[in-house]
Amino acid sequence: MHLAFVCVGNSCRSQMAEAIARSMGFLASSAGTHPASAVAEHALTVLNSRGIDVSGLHPKGIEMVDAEAADMIISMGCGVSCPALTITEDWGLEDPVGGPLSLYEATADDITRRLEAIRDAHSSSL
Repeated sequence: MHLAFVCVGNSCRSQMAEAIARSMGFLASSAGTHPASAVAEHALTVLNSRGIDVSGLHPKGIEMVDAEAADMIISMGCGVSCPALTITEDWGLEDPVGGPLSLYEATADDITRRLEAIRDAHSSSL
């Protein structure tokens, strides 16, 4: 199952979702409507602390999303308007950028719970 995560900056929530989803066995990608110059340092810290591979993570533009290949396109909840993409779900996650490390941890926990629900729903439908 291929999941694509989109947001504005593609520096934090969508990057964490991409890495966590891959660690759970999903094919995953992420992009932003206005990509930042780098992945948020606290996002990388949280992923590394959980033993999740961060190699290859970097902000990408929305034009990099292969909508045909994605089974679900998930907005992180930042009011992303993507006329070229059909958003399957909007997770409505608070942006932790600029907040304490604990906020990044809570965001990663929320992403993990949501991905587990997708995985469980997908495996029960097979």
